[in-house]
Amino acid sequence: MRYKIQKDRYYKSRGSNTKLYQIKCSSCMSKIAKYQKDGPGILKRLYLDRIFDINTKSENSDLYCDNCDTLIGIHYIYKPEKRPAYRLFVGAISKSIIK
Repeated sequence: MRYKIQKDRYYKSRGSNTKLYQIKCSSCMSKIAKYQKDGPGILKRLYLDRIFDINTKSENSDLYCDNCDTLIGIHYIYKPEKRPAYRLFVGAISKSIIK
């Protein structure tokens, strides 16, 4: 399945470098979402407009794994950009690059 990369002002401000990741729960390894990460660095938060194929029922609430009910991230507004996102807990996810 092909995903359309979002090319907006956030994409351009981070050097036009993007990767697609498969996000999994680190405790049970069930798939949670596919995510477009712009720019270098570690994954600290998941912006809602960059999430593809989310496999949980969390909509505008905290992010839980549906399989093992582990809390993965907390829904909040990232103030510098005024964007809704999930702030991830350290070690709550594992990720792999989608080619």
